[in-house]
Amino acid sequence: MGKIVALTYLSLDGVMENPAWTGPYFNSDHAKYAHGQLFASDALLLGRITYEGMAAAWPRMEESEGEFAVRMNTLPKHVVSTTLEKAEWNATVVRGDLTTEITKLRDQYAGDILIYASGDLTNSLIELGLVDELKLWIHPVVVGKGKRLFPEGVPTTAWTLAGTTSFGSGAVVLDLRPAGQETQE
Repeated sequence: MGKIVALTYLSLDGVMENPAWTGPYFNSDHAKYAHGQLFASDALLLGRITYEGMAAAWPRMEESEGEFAVRMNTLPKHVVSTTLEKAEWNATVVRGDLTTEITKLRDQYAGDILIYASGDLTNSLIELGLVDELKLWIHPVVVGKGKRLFPEGVPTTAWTLAGTTSFGSGAVVLDLRPAGQETQE
């Protein structure tokens, strides 16, 4: 059974939008960690906006990004959307009851089902108890404005710190699991 792993870049003040501010903190250790995460995954689960941005960029990146881009382009993608009519880039549109559809995806894959960014989707799945792991990449920068992963008004949800990874750049990854949930490893 696959597990839902949500991975998001965040600033110190919780901003996730337009993460160009992560550039100065990206190094070979970051790349190695991201590579491991992507290659441990059997599929991607994306919200429509993230999907559209990634689908516009990644197919042209195989020459510059090598096997990482090949993996990104060939992984099956599942796009949660009520407005997207058709998905390309090795993707299918997920509609209907999220609990039912995500349970089907978990049954379909043995490895991780990775969510990149997709804050609204991540919050919806957290509220339904469907996120097995949060990997928050915290960067040592205050952005000041922009969309935050957890907007005001989200329900209180307790998490347990399962691990940390720090990079020489000052960025850290917090690996969080829902409090009280058994680890599926």
